[in-house]
Amino acid sequence: MIPITEYAGRDVAVYGLGRTGLSAAKALKAGGARVHAWDDNEETRAKAEAAGIALSDINKRDWQTFAALVLSPGIPYKFPQPHRLVRMAEMTGVPVIGDMELFARAVQALPERGRPKVVGITGTNGKSTTTALTGHVLKEAGRDVRVGGNIGTGVLDLAALHSNAVYVLEMSSYQLDLVKSLHCNVAVMLNLSPDHLERHGGMDGYQAAKMRIFQNQTPHDVAVVGFDDIYTQSIAIGLSASGPQRVTQISSTYTLGKGVSAVEGRLYDNLNGKAEFIGKLEDCPALQGRHNFQNAAAAYATCRALGLDPATIMAGLKSFPGLAHRMENIGDIEGVRFVNDSKATNAQAAEQALRSFRNIYWIAGGVPKAEGIGPLAPLFPNITKAYLFGQAEGAFAATLKGKVAVQACGTLDRAVDQAFRDAKASGDASPVVLLSPACASFDQFKDYEHRGEVFRSLVRAMQPAALKESA
Repeated sequence: MIPITEYAGRDVAVYGLGRTGLSAAKALKAGGARVHAWDDNEETRAKAEAAGIALSDINKRDWQTFAALVLSPGIPYKFPQPHRLVRMAEMTGVPVIGDMELFARAVQALPERGRPKVVGITGTNGKSTTTALTGHVLKEAGRDVRVGGNIGTGVLDLAALHSNAVYVLEMSSYQLDLVKSLHCNVAVMLNLSPDHLERHGGMDGYQAAKMRIFQNQTPHDVAVVGFDDIYTQSIAIGLSASGPQRVTQISSTYTLGKGVSAVEGRLYDNLNGKAEFIGKLEDCPALQGRHNFQNAAAAYATCRALGLDPATIMAGLKSFPGLAHRMENIGDIEGVRFVNDSKATNAQAAEQALRSFRNIYWIAGGVPKAEGIGPLAPLFPNITKAYLFGQAEGAFAATLKGKVAVQACGTLDRAVDQAFRDAKASGDASPVVLLSPACASFDQFKDYEHRGEVFRSLVRAMQPAALKESA
């Protein structure tokens, strides 16, 4: 845990007691603050009490006494409209911050020589894989690395700050919306496409939130920026022209004159203006597909900025085991391969999986994003049949009509069962039952992890006994 001492002896409100809110409450309490923690959900409050956090209904408190409101990133901050407690904080002059801002202030409070290195990673897609991959390479190289943030462990639940440590942190747009003091020694922006627009008031607000990852960088710092979409191309060019930091461009599409390229799975280091072939990503089992080539280029550029040599980085890329719920190979049953890509919560993320396979029996659905699945039309020929569930069922069926065979299943268990039956009977070469929902999960599941775990359990329940024992 990272104790937060800034508010020692003062009253702090914490609203939203999920993973990040709970870790913030614990860290503030450990640092001596008087924590007033609350969540409107009774079950969540019970879990917080069981974790040793005393509850205090901040709806009934005198807000003039609060030094800050620590807001869970899942709570609306500005759009579509501020939560009532955000409005209360604004009316009483109480600063609204998040767990990542608490972490940033704790780092900045240390003497400069005592501060750890901070790597911040964001983007619309690929940030979890890139965060895990970067942490893995650094760990394999013998660095004292702590990985968390929006992935796995909440940032304040990570091991205490230490000057020799490297914190590799995934950062969502919701978290970045609440930071002011964050300083990243290496800041990574992988890509940008429309997502979460209702929470940011449109694309401009979404991009502005993501850009906060660069805001406190200095000439000693590095910005690693993707060059594969129009938004990040503009960001890379703009930072190169006017930003104080050094900019490293990365691409899985273009051979860059200066930067790191991973075109067609061949990784090149051109950071010094002279291309050096580093290795073939086909030798990295968990990094297949163009999206993973970009992730590998980003991790490579980040680790180079932190002083690792090319051979050490390439060895780490090869040994990376992959990330749960992202192109995760669950296993094969009677010639049918099952792939868990539950983390694909929008069309852009699902695109990566649909590009990677043929003869796909596609399971999709949940809470649809604004763009739907229309952008995936060029990949429809890869899909043999689609099995739809959740709120998106009707809209997705309409988009696929006349292009892909569709079955409305209602629930994930029915979709898995029918997809397996059809794939097994198809006679196709190497059929793949692919869960890549292109949707948020909240209509039927707690989150994408819960959805992926249910999928995994359903598949394993169909496996022969011998395979279950080895799984």
